Amino acid sequence: MTVKNTKFDELLDFPCRQTFKVMGLAQEDLTVKIVEVLQEIAPGDFAPKVKPSAKGNYHSVSISVTVTSKEHMELVYNELGAIDIVRVVL
Repeated sequence: MTVKNTKFDELLDFPCRQTFKVMGLAQEDLTVKIVEVLQEIAPGDFAPKVKPSAKGNYHSVSISVTVTSKEHMELVYNELGAIDIVRVVL
């Protein structure tokens, strides 16, 4: 795991809800993979919103997650970014 010098702890009061935008290849299992990862590290009821790109090659998945600390938020970014078909996590 990469250690990041983020300022999440200075900017946010934990626990809090945070919406992550995950962009990945337009494959049917993209949302399933995202939810599976999140259920492992931040269990909850998720209502992902999927938006296809203009050419349809990529999907943008917005998903709201309850994060409990700076380290937890960094873990979510790292784990979502590690999914093979994910390209960017914002």
